Amino acid sequence: MTLRDIINHPTVTIIDVREPWEFDAGHIPNALNIPLAQLKSNLLVVDDFSKPILLCCESGNRSQQAHTVLIAKGKEKVYDGGGWRDLNNMIFD
Repeated sequence: MTLRDIINHPTVTIIDVREPWEFDAGHIPNALNIPLAQLKSNLLVVDDFSKPILLCCESGNRSQQAHTVLIAKGKEKVYDGGGWRDLNNMIFD
C-alpha cells in the first residue's frame, strides 16, 4: 500500500502532531490535532481507534517520533506520512 493509498483510504485516521497554533494555521481536512508532547498522555484515545493511523507534522521529524511511540505501544496500523502539506496535496491530486 502506498502513502497515496493510505491518505485516501476511507477509514484512515489522520493525526497531526504539531502544536495547536501550527495546526490552526493550516492542516489536512478532518485531521485530529494531538501534539507530540501530549501523545503519550492521549494514548487511551489513540488505543480506541480501530482504523489505520496516519501521522503528519511540518517536516516529518515529529511524525517519525510519534510513529516510534505508537509502534512501541503495540499499535500496528500506524504510518508516518511526514509533512502535512505533501499529504494534503495527495488528497487533491
